[in-house]
Amino acid sequence: MPYTYRGVEITWLGHDSFLIKKEKTIYIDPYQIGGGPPADIVLITHDHFDHLSLEDLRKIVTDKTVTVAARNCEHELRKLGRGSVKYVSPGETAAVGDVAIKTVPAYNVNKFREPGKVFHPREYGGVGYLLTVGGVTIYHAGDTDHIPEMAGLQPDIALLPVSGTYVMTAAEAAEAAKAIKPKIAIPMHYGAIVGTEKDAEEFKRLYGGETVILKKEKP
Repeated sequence: MPYTYRGVEITWLGHDSFLIKKEKTIYIDPYQIGGGPPADIVLITHDHFDHLSLEDLRKIVTDKTVTVAARNCEHELRKLGRGSVKYVSPGETAAVGDVAIKTVPAYNVNKFREPGKVFHPREYGGVGYLLTVGGVTIYHAGDTDHIPEMAGLQPDIALLPVSGTYVMTAAEAAEAAKAIKPKIAIPMHYGAIVGTEKDAEEFKRLYGGETVILKKEKP
């Protein structure tokens, strides 16, 4: 069953992928989803294959869908051929109907692909999203470490990566959650590329705040 908070349904589709529903049907980073209801809105944090998957987008995007994506996604999204796209940079705002969207930077500070080169550099322009749906504010952090821009966001719900390797470890995510101050934290970014449910459980233990660990579901 989806997790419901003040009438907003949140379904974890695995990895960083979520389906959010209240009047609008919103997907974030759909990857290996198998299908689902048509999207009103799709949010894409960056252009890596496990976040921007044309194969998965074609399962849910229609001519009426509005996709909001980091600017580094443009080269791939040109191939989609349906719906409309709004490209955003960190620190910008956008609106799709009555859904308000603000972008937050998402980048690494200590996860390196080789000495001196992080997996997600700040200048790469990856984003997290702070979206408000039906009066509920949800923060999807994207692929990121614990960064200063998280401090004081205070969303109702924070969706936070916990697997390490390319993103925050469980311990780092717990410290990030303490800075973000959400009402509820939901761990993500495990069970597909790297990480397991043990990372989610470790996050819950270290954070100590209200945490919901979702089971992967089909939309």
